[in-house]
Amino acid sequence: MRTWLLGLALASVGTAAMAADQVTPPAAPAAPAPVPAPARPVEAAKPGDLTMARVFGNPDLSGSQPKAVRLSPDGTLLTSLRNRDDEKERFDLWAVDTATGAARMLVDSKKVGSGAELTEAEKMQRERARIGGQKGIVAYDWAPDGKSILVPLDGDLYLAGLDGKVTRLTDTPGGELNPVVSPKGGFVSFVRDQNVVVQPLSGGAARAVTTGGGGTVHFGEAEFVAQEEMHRDTGYWWAPDEQHIAVERFDEAPVHVATRASIGATGTKVYEQRYPAAGTPNVLVDLYIMKPDGSGQVRVDLGTNRDIYLARVDWTPDGRMLLVQRQSRDQKLMEMLRVDPATGKSTILFTEKSGVKSWLNLSDAYRVLKDGSLIWRSERSGYGHLYRFASGKWTQLTKGDWVVTDLVGIDEAKGRVFFLGNKDDVLEQQLYSVDVAKPNAITRLTEAGWWNSATMDAAASRLIISRSNPKQPTQVYLADATGKRISWINENAVVEGHPYYPYLASHQETKFGTLKAKNGMTLYWEMITPPLEPGKKYPVFFEHYGGPGTGQVVTRGWQGALPQYLVDRGYIYFKIDNRGSYNRGRAFENQIYHAMGTVEVEDQLTGANYLKSLPFVEPSKIATYGWSYGGYMSLKMLEKTPGVYAAAVSGAPVTDWQLYDTHYTERYLGDPAADPASYATSAAVEEANKIVDPLLLIHGMADDNVFLDNSTKVAARMQATDTPFEMMFYPGYTHRVAGPGISEHVWGTILNFLDRTVKDKPVPEATSAASPTPAK
Repeated sequence: MRTWLLGLALASVGTAAMAADQVTPPAAPAAPAPVPAPARPVEAAKPGDLTMARVFGNPDLSGSQPKAVRLSPDGTLLTSLRNRDDEKERFDLWAVDTATGAARMLVDSKKVGSGAELTEAEKMQRERARIGGQKGIVAYDWAPDGKSILVPLDGDLYLAGLDGKVTRLTDTPGGELNPVVSPKGGFVSFVRDQNVVVQPLSGGAARAVTTGGGGTVHFGEAEFVAQEEMHRDTGYWWAPDEQHIAVERFDEAPVHVATRASIGATGTKVYEQRYPAAGTPNVLVDLYIMKPDGSGQVRVDLGTNRDIYLARVDWTPDGRMLLVQRQSRDQKLMEMLRVDPATGKSTILFTEKSGVKSWLNLSDAYRVLKDGSLIWRSERSGYGHLYRFASGKWTQLTKGDWVVTDLVGIDEAKGRVFFLGNKDDVLEQQLYSVDVAKPNAITRLTEAGWWNSATMDAAASRLIISRSNPKQPTQVYLADATGKRISWINENAVVEGHPYYPYLASHQETKFGTLKAKNGMTLYWEMITPPLEPGKKYPVFFEHYGGPGTGQVVTRGWQGALPQYLVDRGYIYFKIDNRGSYNRGRAFENQIYHAMGTVEVEDQLTGANYLKSLPFVEPSKIATYGWSYGGYMSLKMLEKTPGVYAAAVSGAPVTDWQLYDTHYTERYLGDPAADPASYATSAAVEEANKIVDPLLLIHGMADDNVFLDNSTKVAARMQATDTPFEMMFYPGYTHRVAGPGISEHVWGTILNFLDRTVKDKPVPEATSAASPTPAK
């Protein structure tokens, strides 16, 4: 379950609003009674305040936001995907001359593209990658010689020259998945009709190198849970010398078939979707090694236990060995296999094991070096840190009560490792370096007060650094290996002419603080308030996510305009990271093990109690909102702490964890057959009748990740027990309910609901705040 946060997951065209506040006769279940769609919420009246139309309109208030920024192989060009001022969801391919700074569009997605509809397989891939709402060019791949770029567009492949000439490589109705240029530039490869296809880049016929794909069998693709939960998006890997390709084969035949109704505005499509729900069989995975023409196939020895996960696959730099990460079904054991490409024989290089009440988090923060050693991120110390594995021995390169979040690059000649982490501040991600010869002598390369991300060229000579803070939308710059800025790629300064500049006067400061959980662990919160007037008390928009894995939401990064819009409307904006969330070390994260729906609710209550203790907060007007895992949290918070929250919005919630997928759910709750009690207590259906506070339930009616069944089960339970609630379901929308001209409907629905039930509701004559947990 990848994180869905404020503004990302919500928005849609809609059905009429429904309210379940009248059920007759009481003895029989009844559907929610339709009510007229609510009027648009009253917008801010003060000049300079944000409006809903402007928050979701064009151009993007965060300014230009280039994606996939890369240097050409020779370093003369810097390419990126840029969105349009008049259509912020559409991206084109641009290039900037690194010597002169001159920018030009290389590929115009509207002129070059056919506008053809994507295949269902590609649509689902984009959903997994959280780019389902993007149009135009969403990815590209430089040829190694730096003379051309592979561009997937509208289901086909194009080759763009640096002179502006674009050649169409494919023209088929089936579409091409996972396209790449081979490491030496000899071929372009992709998946078509569930088989891997290889085509000479210089021209020539495409050839399927696997032929067994079809029906339930797929070659070269990543299975559903690999894409959704394991952050593995492909199923084939070229050797660096182009002598071999490693290809995953998976068979979905054992996987449960879920009948999913994709309910649209003009009709309903029924899909027989292979969905591996918790406790049910996964796909059967095999791995083959073959030559680029498909000959010489050997099957990799993955062991006798077929019930495993193929977590990661990598070639050594010389192409002589394949490294495979094999993860156990319970995700407590990871074995690094060393595979001989000539025979497929495997041996265990090393293993990682979790604690008894814990699990192993997968990571991409590792690199195989030319000398045969490995830079590897491990949580064996209790925190995610970097190690060097050489000749069977481990050397810890970083240590302390902080976390390495990613590996950026390695200068092998100098023995220097570049990485991201939160060494100096939990709320900041900074870029650091450490020398292999001097473990733990760490140098910070980026400026304090920012949330940074970075990529590096293969020579480890130049960095592309992206940064933001609560006052500054994302900036991108080119830096040398010391972190010194060479030039701006996108300064994005909020000055006159920037889309956000007219609203600077109303922009309010983001404040941060800490509270203590019941067990003494530190919880970080953030808050944005309107200009406070003496003696006035304000309602609160309390956002949460709460889930493990990717759950850190409190950072010193830019959050977009939506929180500021809510503040302009008179709300205090607040959120807190509960136990179980990521980037805080194993002890903090392990609190949620077999305990989902418990410690998160406790810690959100700690935040609510703190808010109620503040003299400028109206304690009877704290509204809470969440999407996906956050939507689940909304339900559990109302069920477990009635009367604390004035109202809640639950978007696309998981309500029964036996309906969600294997890799995510079993990681935290285990096998439902072995521990049914954890599944029973974590579910949100049975106790839905205990909800006494106003609830708005939202879901996309074509959700292929968190099925609509999750919300209908809660709705049916509340209707059968005459429990009032309101709901808004969106025809044709998946887990991401968003889009141009649609977001206003969802947020209009949410804010009308919160205005009625929270903001504009009379304050009780006597309100008593719960005892606060003292702030640090």
